[in-house]
Order: sequence, then structure tokens, then C-alpha cells
Amino acid sequence: IPVFLIDREINETGVATAQIVANNSQGASLVGEAFVTAMGGAGTYAELTGKESDTNAGVRSQAYASVISQYPDMVSVAQETANWDQQEAFTKVETILQANPDLKGIIAGNDTMALGAVAAVEAAGLTGKVIVAGFDGSPDAVAAIKDGTLLATGLQPAVQIAEIAVEQADEVLTNGEASQPEKQSIDCVLITKDNADKYTLFGMSS
Repeated sequence: IPVFLIDREINETGVATAQIVANNSQGASLVGEAFVTAMGGAGTYAELTGKESDTNAGVRSQAYASVISQYPDMVSVAQETANWDQQEAFTKVETILQANPDLKGIIAGNDTMALGAVAAVEAAGLTGKVIVAGFDGSPDAVAAIKDGTLLATGLQPAVQIAEIAVEQADEVLTNGEASQPEKQSIDCVLITKDNADKYTLFGMSS
């Protein structure tokens, strides 16, 4: 039975016909660059990471670090795991803000944690003073980008990935074999205020 994995990668090869995933490293690099630009390449920031057991958490964090490390005036004051959770992110950011009242930015490994950070920034009366960025391209994050409380997110093109999987499944069922490699990586899209109006559910209109 042909198996197609959508946005989930496994280490073994030969088990699935195709593993079609978002390019987390490329997408997180785009978010990191937007974050650094918005901060003017300088200032204190904190990072919220996903579950330590999740491959995507590590890949995104490494991509953020590879971009931010090029700017010596960007100073990390905290890196906390919030386990992809909004409430946990809110609590962690509350504590970080109390310890670092001059914090300039927060970069998060997913939108759920980013929105928790946005809520904590708002509760501290610092909206507009602390830049927050996320990753995933969730509808709530795009709404926050439109209202100016979130800087950016990296859209995982889930709709495009699903369409590719269906097309390739049809091909395999019709021809009996796959024409594409098993592991396929689809580029993410940076969403900011400039293009948020083109957002459709986990996709972008042309």
C-alpha cells in the first residue's frame, strides 16, 4: 500500500512512498531575517522553543540562531522551552519581561507560543515596544500580523503539500511507480503586513 507522509518526516527511508514536508530551516531563516531587520540588528531578545523531542523545534531554533548570530549586537537574554503551548509561553514571557524590562524582541518556534508572547507583552503594557515573531502561518497569527501585534510568521504551505501528495498518489496508482524522490522539501513563505491580505487558510493566493 503506497503511503504518503504530509508534513511529517521519519528517519527511515523505504517505508513511505513519499515524505513531503515544509522546509523548516529555510522558513525559519526568513523569519529570523525579518526579526533582525525589525530590531535594527541590535538589542536584547528571548526565544521560545518547542518540545525538545520534536525535530522541527530543533531545526527552527538552529535556523534562527544561524541568522541572528551574524549580528553581534543582538543579545539573547533567555531561551525557554514552552512546548508549543500558548499558556506556557504566556507564563514564561511574563517572567522574562519582569527580569528584562528593556527586552526588545521575542522569537518563537511556532505561532501558538508567539501568540502567548503577544498576550504577555500586552498584559505588561508593552505592545508596540516588544517585537514578536512566530512560525506556522496559522489564521490567528495572520490576524495578529494584520492588527500589528505580531511582526511575521513563516507559512508552512500545508495546502500545497497536500495537493502535491494527492497528485503523486494518483500518479503512483495510475502508473505503478513514483517519479519523484521519497523525501521532498517545499519552501515556506514569509508572511508580514505587506502580504498578509493574500493569505488563505495555510496558503497564499497569487
